[in-house]
Amino acid sequence: MKKLYVSNSTESVRMFKSSWMEALSKVHFSIPLFIYVPVIAVMTWLAFDRNISIDGYFLLLAAGVVVWTATEYLLHRFIFHFEPSSEWGKRIHFIFHGVHHDYPKDAKRLVMPPSASIPLAAGFYFLFSLMFTNKTLLYPFFAGFVAGYLVYDMMHYAMHHYNFKSRLMKQVKQHHMLHHYDDPTKGYGVSSSLWDVIFQSGFPKKKK
Repeated sequence: MKKLYVSNSTESVRMFKSSWMEALSKVHFSIPLFIYVPVIAVMTWLAFDRNISIDGYFLLLAAGVVVWTATEYLLHRFIFHFEPSSEWGKRIHFIFHGVHHDYPKDAKRLVMPPSASIPLAAGFYFLFSLMFTNKTLLYPFFAGFVAGYLVYDMMHYAMHHYNFKSRLMKQVKQHHMLHHYDDPTKGYGVSSSLWDVIFQSGFPKKKK
């Protein structure tokens, strides 16, 4: 495998000549919380307004989180790491994910900017609304899906900028760091390595 280009600079590399497009490509890590915590709250209120049971709410919430982990894995592996052959395709790939691998410490490009996350969230909501015609089921499921996304975004930022103390979080961080600094064709799960285990795309355990 060819040697990876990785910059340890915390600065943001410029991607667009247009200032407004450049601004849309950057975001403070806290912004998704201000956007999506209210979405979770509204979805939860709507679910209980339709008299969902406590057990039903948490079951569907958990299902949404699990579906997010699978979505995260599939998007990361097959969309973000798809390598086009055309020049314009390579440019798009760099904008969406390549820049993060080249500049993994760039604090302004560690969580998904609203310019990308809001259209994606709307698209997934529409997709799930086709699956759950009963909105009482849709609302808590989507709340869990969005909660899973927020956990992913916050964990991703922390993995690049925080030194964890707990043994579990050190292992989670190591899994992601290996993806960046050892082999980007493995370890696609960020918030969870579950799907890497299932699809055998994780890193081999070192022999003691």
